[in-house]
Amino acid sequence: MFTINIYLKFLLIAVGFVGGAILTTTLGFWYALPFWLLGFVMLASYIFLGTIQTAAIMVQESDLDGAEARLNLTKFPNLLYITNRAFYYIMKGSIAAGRNDHNTAEEHFNTALGLKLPSDNEKAMVLMQLANIKGSKGNMTAATNYFREAQKLDVTQAEIKGQLDYFEKVLKNNKAQMKTARSMGKDGMRMMRQGGGKSKRRRPRMR
Repeated sequence: MFTINIYLKFLLIAVGFVGGAILTTTLGFWYALPFWLLGFVMLASYIFLGTIQTAAIMVQESDLDGAEARLNLTKFPNLLYITNRAFYYIMKGSIAAGRNDHNTAEEHFNTALGLKLPSDNEKAMVLMQLANIKGSKGNMTAATNYFREAQKLDVTQAEIKGQLDYFEKVLKNNKAQMKTARSMGKDGMRMMRQGGGKSKRRRPRMR
């Protein structure tokens, strides 16, 4: 998809409004009209689309600092077109998760979940991010609930399907370990608690 560098867009906004003002004063409105149109079109593009597309490329390249800096150029996220607004919070959550700031990531993902996501793929991705966060906090009940919600969706992307399958295997393995520990009584439960650190490392990480 064609994109305009955000700094070029800022320049075009300035050229449009400054040039429009000068030409309106010196030659009249009709001479200045192309400049006014340029300024308003570029401004509307910035307000309603933000810097989502270029930030997404940086997230895919694992350039979290660059992606965050680019997202910070979107000064009015609540004015974004609703789909772009959802992606804005998904990327903010992904950046926070990449830095292990789970509380901030969870807040952003929940905000995205409450907005209009383009398809079940994006919704499942957010739900699995939340499941992963809850799992990392040791709250497997909440993690399982998010996972079950994601399972109900019509997921078509192979990567997300793979994440669902892997998470299901981890849950089954955890249940089997818990059942074995209970059958061993107090000694078994104590062994489960002592081995909890290892089991946490086996929980699926989300991209």
